[in-house]
Amino acid sequence: MGIKTEYNPDLALRDISEFKKGNRKKEECIPENLEHGQVHEFLKKGQRNYWLEGEIPLLETKGNQQLSRSLASIIILEATHFLLNGEIWTKGKYKVVGVFDPTDSKIHFDGFAKVN
Repeated sequence: MGIKTEYNPDLALRDISEFKKGNRKKEECIPENLEHGQVHEFLKKGQRNYWLEGEIPLLETKGNQQLSRSLASIIILEATHFLLNGEIWTKGKYKVVGVFDPTDSKIHFDGFAKVN
């Protein structure tokens, strides 16, 4: 028996439409208006570990590891593991450092390194 833990180099959340349809909690989704300096809460199923010492990309996920390009650069401010109805979840807060133009094909991250 082991400890099931996932290490994430990014924060991948769902489109806000999933919350509006009632499929997801608000914290599981990307806010409608991302702006520099905003702090948002996040919620992910499973015991996840995030890098806390620098910027990481915020992505949109459609599930099954179908990820978008980087939508924003964020800093994870806190992450906490907890049990809810017998399942492990990770919740926390992140701060938006920069928002990227979705029509721009520029690469913003190379692994953990932010490309300037």
